[in-house]
Amino acid sequence: MTNSISNTLARRIFLAKQGLSTSPSRKLDKAGLLDVITGLGFIQVDSIQTVTRAHDQILFTRNQTYQPEHLRQLLEEDRSLFEHWTHDASILPMAFYPYWKLRFPREERWWRDRMARRGRDDFDQDFPQTLAHIQKNGAVLARELKAPDHVSGGWWNWHPSKTALEFFWQTGDLSISRREGFQKVYDLPERVIPTSLLNCEISEQDYIHWACEQALQRLGFATPGEIAAFWRLVTPEEAKHWCERNSDHLKTVHISPFDGAKARASYALADLNLSPDAWPDPPARVRILSPFDPLIRDRKRMERLFGYHYRIEMFVPEPKRTYGYYVFPLLEKDRLIGRVDMKAYRKTGILAVRKLWLETGIRATKGRMAAIDAELARIARFCGTPDIVKQPDWLANS
Repeated sequence: MTNSISNTLARRIFLAKQGLSTSPSRKLDKAGLLDVITGLGFIQVDSIQTVTRAHDQILFTRNQTYQPEHLRQLLEEDRSLFEHWTHDASILPMAFYPYWKLRFPREERWWRDRMARRGRDDFDQDFPQTLAHIQKNGAVLARELKAPDHVSGGWWNWHPSKTALEFFWQTGDLSISRREGFQKVYDLPERVIPTSLLNCEISEQDYIHWACEQALQRLGFATPGEIAAFWRLVTPEEAKHWCERNSDHLKTVHISPFDGAKARASYALADLNLSPDAWPDPPARVRILSPFDPLIRDRKRMERLFGYHYRIEMFVPEPKRTYGYYVFPLLEKDRLIGRVDMKAYRKTGILAVRKLWLETGIRATKGRMAAIDAELARIARFCGTPDIVKQPDWLANS
């Protein structure tokens, strides 16, 4: 049996699954924060702080009573969360760690294949020295092992000990204990991961089943490729075979894209409620999304569902940029309505708003502009830059 899902319903299902259909002003305590992260599956960590860190903005967008100190406690004291890799560096519920253990051999194969292609089969020759240092002396920052004469230049020119630390972290011989500033502090897993989870063994079959089922639960509906891309734990082929093997517990759904083109066949869990009444209207207020928000991480899926094209232009030469270095999407109810270019200057307490672009067909009504201003004020307070300064021509398409 196949089921047709309208574009409006598809967007509302996905927004609800991504934690964006509940009130962002409800009180959130530490336990509630853990629930939010578990519901999302992960939150991406990124070093860029044009306005605020990606993980903080992702959580603030969903609940504006979010306290970053609660996140630190869950990570560093309660050990309810851990850091590892999805499609990028991410924060994950500690309960997922036994499944991540089966990712480690895959990561090691990836590292060795990449280095072999570069003619560096012996890249890990001196790595045991780094691991021995941590075993003997405890947790370290990468800079503590850096040779005095080494000049770093990004991941392509890490000093040897930094390469060793990242290799051992991604392949499971080290864990991230905490961060100082934004720099990772590496330590042995037995000093970071609860023993019951560290020693828990999961079969390869259970690993694939969990990865696919949990991805589909958080996406609502997806193709095998989208299922595989969610965690980056399994290949598209493994996800496709899982869908075929579990057809009795899934249903095929046809998702109408934003542009009215041919519906796209996807899978959903059999118990997914397809009644429009089951999915609430998202809050009316405008919300500013991080460029790394999980709602928009899969750019092709986002464009099909929301009719919204977006890319981060920080690596695009300035004369070739369509918008700006680091531009933030705007969410209003179940629509992506525009984007804003802004930067926080913490020393002066200023949030500088350079430009606002509204999508085609979205009008700059008095009510909408007031809602955008209200959200700018909220994020400015969160960032500690309460003074908002707009360029005179900040509304680009007025």
